[in-house]
Amino acid sequence: MTTNVEARPPLPPYARETAILKVRMAEDAWNTREPERVALAYTPDSRWRNRAEFIEGRTGIIEFLRRKWARELDYRLIKELWACEEARIAVRFAYEWHDDSGNWFRAYGNENWEFDEHGLMRRRYASINDLPIRPEERKYHWPLGRRPDDHPGLSDLGL
Repeated sequence: MTTNVEARPPLPPYARETAILKVRMAEDAWNTREPERVALAYTPDSRWRNRAEFIEGRTGIIEFLRRKWARELDYRLIKELWACEEARIAVRFAYEWHDDSGNWFRAYGNENWEFDEHGLMRRRYASINDLPIRPEERKYHWPLGRRPDDHPGLSDLGL
């Protein structure tokens, strides 16, 4: 159990509206590409499965994200609520990035999240697949950082 922490609203139990807000907050944080900032949304003992990698704790999350964003350049992410119940949220997402050789990819995935009573994520299970794309197939063209409010979401883009 997490103690002496500041709450990260919205807090569980999640209704559809609060879950959508929580998903957008996570998307916004990840689009900063700031590992230390992103890690604050997770419990100090958070456990992850990301693809085939198992990660524990904020330090592990920060190290993982530093490696990820050193490799996945010009990263832009869109998340969308799939389902929610009590302290759990299921999300689908897609992000675009390129490697240091200029090869572009769109990664598609699903995440299952579980939160503690303070609104911190204690479990994150992510399944992700990468699809090579041509630069002209990219759909995410906003400046690095937060996705603009008027930019289409996954469903609007047909993803």
